[in-house]
Parts: sequence; structure tokens; C-alpha cells
Amino acid sequence: MLGVKMAPRRRGREEGEKPFWISFSDLMTALMVLFLVALSVALLAVTKKISDDEREEKARAEQISGLMTEVRKVAEQFPGVRVIDRTIDFGPRGRFEREGQNTLSAQQRALVRDFTPRLLEQLRTTEAGRHWFKRAVVEGYASQTGKYLFNLNLSLERSSRVICELLREPPAGDTRLSDADRQLVATRFFVGGASFNSLRATAEDSRRIEFKLEFKTRQERQEELAQPAPAADTAALLLALDPKERCPIADR
Repeated sequence: MLGVKMAPRRRGREEGEKPFWISFSDLMTALMVLFLVALSVALLAVTKKISDDEREEKARAEQISGLMTEVRKVAEQFPGVRVIDRTIDFGPRGRFEREGQNTLSAQQRALVRDFTPRLLEQLRTTEAGRHWFKRAVVEGYASQTGKYLFNLNLSLERSSRVICELLREPPAGDTRLSDADRQLVATRFFVGGASFNSLRATAEDSRRIEFKLEFKTRQERQEELAQPAPAADTAALLLALDPKERCPIADR
């Protein structure tokens, strides 16, 4: 009997291929999910690190701010002395009255010997002082009168005078600066000169002395903890800083 010849059915081949394409689709979906999970974990780790850094930096800033609040309380006990940000301004009491003068008056010597031990106490006992204090720069300034290089040298001499005063042999019965105080001054106080930069309204106000407190960064603190500096030998240091030694700057 004649009949219509039907094309052979191909369902078997189609059914054989369908499971393969379904598996490939599932594999791509799984890979995409894994990628999204890995990306989420990476983002979470980065976000956590930024959050930790921000928290540590905030804690550092709060500790330093608390220290400067205590330093302001100390300054309030000395009329004329002000704390501006991290700078201690001695005001009129730290002024050099004559042009070219590099010596401290008796009142100025008494001021730095009274004030500095109180400052050192805060730097030594507070958490911010122990962990973050880096150094104090004794900045000397000069007025614009005269030549630049002369004034630059003069400003260095003025700041050096303060260091000399703090390290010199104390008068009999004067116990304001202890050996520990002098050691801290010798290792953490530095001389700075600024010539006639940062001028004030008058030449008299420009001839002055300031203490600028500097603090470690978090990176510097981490490096310090990783490689602690050897402890200074107090006796050897004080022997090297002979209190009977005269300040090498010529008086004028």
C-alpha cells in the first residue's frame, strides 16, 4: 500500500542534547553565584579595614585632643600663656624686648622652668603623651628688622637659649626640673628657627618663643611597636649633658 513517507523522528537526539544544555546553564549560574559571593567577601574585607582605620584614627585624634585640653589647663595657670591648636604661645612673657637680643630675662627663665615640668608631667603620664607624643620644637622668631640670615641665626639662638636653660645646672634648692625631666627635654625637645616668618602685628610681638608639639602618625606608632628603640641609659645621658657646662651661645 502506498503511503506518505514520514521523516524519521529525531526526538531521541533532541532528548539526548537537552540535559547537556541544562547542565551548562546550571554551571554558569553557579559560577556567577560564586563570583558574587567572592566579590561580596572582598568588599566586606575592604570596608572592614577602612572602618578599623577610621576607628583607630578617631581614637588617636580624641586622645591627642584630650591631652591638649590638659595642656590648656596648665597654661591657664600662667597668665599670658596660650595654647593655640598644638602650639604653646608664651605671649608677652616670651617676648625679647631688644632687637638682636638672645638672652632670657630672669622672669623668662623662671617661666620656662616653672611651666615646662608641668607640661612634661602631662606628656609623661597621659595615654596620648606616652603613645603619640613625638617631639616638641622650640621655635624662635625674629622681627623683620635686619637681614634675613642674621635673623635666622638669631631665631636659632633664641630657641637654643630655652634648651640651655632647661638643661643647665639648677640653682641650689631648685628642684623644679628633675633628672627625668631633663632627660625628656634632651631626647624630645628640638631647636627650631623661623627668622621673620609668621610675623605678628608689631616687631615687639614678633620677637618671641613658642613650643610646638608634634605627634606620631599611626604608621609611625606601628613601626615603633614592631621595632622598639633601645632604652636610653639615664646615667650616661645625664653625664653627657653635664649640668655644669655653659651654654655655648655668646650673650647679646
